Amino acid sequence: MRRYETIFIARPNLNEDEIEAITSRTTSTIENDGGTILRINNWGLKKLAYLIKKENQGYYVYLDYTGIPESIAEIERLFRIDDRVLKYLTTKLSDSCDPEAIKEQLAQAEPVPVSDDEEMVDEESGTVEEEQAD
Repeated sequence: MRRYETIFIARPNLNEDEIEAITSRTTSTIENDGGTILRINNWGLKKLAYLIKKENQGYYVYLDYTGIPESIAEIERLFRIDDRVLKYLTTKLSDSCDPEAIKEQLAQAEPVPVSDDEEMVDEESGTVEEEQAD
């Protein structure tokens, strides 16, 4: 298995269900060929640096996964014939990888969210600080 990342830009007038349909079709293509999805990030609606197919905004989606080259060819073929996708880019990150080890690294690198109600401990002094709302 090789490790890849793909970023695609969807048309800005699509609703969440249509974007999810594109993403799920892509992930199912990868998984049907024996690949593993490591991470999916929806970056949301962003302004484009230049017009693409007469659009000045696009909805960005980032996929990090392991797979085989045939999966990439099929994903890119589907992107080319789908009018909802403005642009896409796939980059090979490594020639061989262990998906389970990468998932563990990603889990450790993920920051743990702190809710507004939780107390924060100052690591240097060891004192408990209350987060104050303005």
